Amino acid sequence: MVRNVSKFLREWVMYHDALGVDQFFLYDNGSEDNLAAKVAEMRSTGINISTVAWPWTKTQEAGLSHCAAVHQTSCQWMTFIDVDEFIFNPDWKILESPSKSMLEAVVSVDPQIGQIYLPCFDFGPSGQTAHPQEGVCQGYTCRLKTQQRHKSFVRLDAVEPSLQNSVHHFSLKSGFTNMWTKLARINHYKYQAWTEFKLKFKRRVSAYVADWTDPVNLQSSDRAPGLGVEAVEPPGWADKFCEVKDTVMQELSVLSALLLALAVLLGAGAFWWAPVAAVAEFLFLDIDILVICN
Repeated sequence: MVRNVSKFLREWVMYHDALGVDQFFLYDNGSEDNLAAKVAEMRSTGINISTVAWPWTKTQEAGLSHCAAVHQTSCQWMTFIDVDEFIFNPDWKILESPSKSMLEAVVSVDPQIGQIYLPCFDFGPSGQTAHPQEGVCQGYTCRLKTQQRHKSFVRLDAVEPSLQNSVHHFSLKSGFTNMWTKLARINHYKYQAWTEFKLKFKRRVSAYVADWTDPVNLQSSDRAPGLGVEAVEPPGWADKFCEVKDTVMQELSVLSALLLALAVLLGAGAFWWAPVAAVAEFLFLDIDILVICN
């Protein structure tokens, strides 16, 4: 489920495409930032990405059920994550290049496993006061220490016919079971720079807090701790939610910052990373590139 995420979409799609995601289905919850043009741009490069108009508020569970039902015969495994959520495994930093096997390893499980839980770790603003030029997964480097909730890989033929879900997981048919994995996690860049985070006050698709400005469900974990009911930047926001410095994502490629800088300098298009990488390889010889987030 997406709304007004065009400026974040390219980074998220390119990253997960490199990991082995075959198809992207975006449920558009009334975007007003020319999402269609951004999707068309990526589709023209060979990315299998499509949108479904889903304008109704507070219907995230219904959207997920619809997606699971429509694609039950064409997809084996599906994960339902937001554009500020990145599937990640710290062990990937030892790999020389991305491949389909990165996600295939996560879903290579016994046939009775119908759902795989991935722990979520919430990142804070990390000192940022505006959207980081280097991108979300490179710019936010500090997070809460403990796991916050989870997301799931769902085997679609194991989903219970009612399609009941709680956003984070589905109910399964009899004979199938759930399991936790240690092969991947979710980096959730939830608490971003205030200029981005404050927009969440205006419209939420979550089922748990209808309107952040209403003084109801004040203890809901859907609210930012201590934020209150007004879209006013709390003192020290840029340094909140920072308990653990986590820079493993940045360590995936020592060239990532250089490549991003070159892309901006050269005015590189959405998928012109290969020529930029070639320049970097010329400068730095045999250093391999794993993933570029721009």
